[in-house]
Amino acid sequence: MGKKVIIGIDVGGSTTKIVGFDTTNGGRELIEPLFVRAADPITSVYGAFGKFTDINALTLSDIDKVMITGVGSSYVKKDIYSLDCHILPEFDCIGLGGLYLCSYDKAIIASLGTGTALVYAEKGSRPLYLGGTGVGGGTLVGLSKKLLGMDTVSHIEELAKSGDLRNVDLKINDITKQDIVPGFADTMTASNFGNVSDIATKNDLALALINMVFETVGMVCVFAARNYSLKNVVLTGNLTSVSQAPEIFENLNRMFDMNFIIPKYAQFGTVIGAALAGCR
Repeated sequence: MGKKVIIGIDVGGSTTKIVGFDTTNGGRELIEPLFVRAADPITSVYGAFGKFTDINALTLSDIDKVMITGVGSSYVKKDIYSLDCHILPEFDCIGLGGLYLCSYDKAIIASLGTGTALVYAEKGSRPLYLGGTGVGGGTLVGLSKKLLGMDTVSHIEELAKSGDLRNVDLKINDITKQDIVPGFADTMTASNFGNVSDIATKNDLALALINMVFETVGMVCVFAARNYSLKNVVLTGNLTSVSQAPEIFENLNRMFDMNFIIPKYAQFGTVIGAALAGCR
């Protein structure tokens, strides 16, 4: 008896993510996700598909169906190698994948990509798109290009490791003696880039940019979660891999009594959701 594998593909502009679930014996065994980069979406899709099937020793007969999502999915006009292919709404996949990656029955799922999308997800119900913010990885890259002369996230991240926010951001204790949130006057931001010093270095600016993006995303998530009387927020998407993310979101956890988590495979939340949709 051959394998029965459901493949999920998340097509970006030039980056495509792919994952699989082996459902051969009625189970749902995750096959390690991966991503590839290419000059255009179609090249990226076929490159990801070829690499994934080769690494996992899969033949076309092993693949039951292919579930495709993402901004570049509209470029996929025909079935891949005559396999059964389905195009899925991205926001549904964000919700399904986010819940799979955590242990909650319901949560706000935030997808941190070029911008940020928020989805309310609850087991047994279709995910609900809540909106989001244009602040995300594109903001970080665009502003860094102008302020730092670099547009590679890993380089910005490395530069930020020795940055000091006190040289850029205005903190609560800079403007008042009142402890608005007890214990956090020295770390709570009153104004991002509101206290830029003449001696601020590129390292300081890099950290401040990362901090501004994550704090903005974090606060939008807090408001969305409170609207549903929730504390649980699952962070997914490429930007979650930035090394400063855990500390910044942990600060927000303590300040606002939230539960932000960055799960394993957070970068692949949406594509995992796409593959899961084919398992139902």
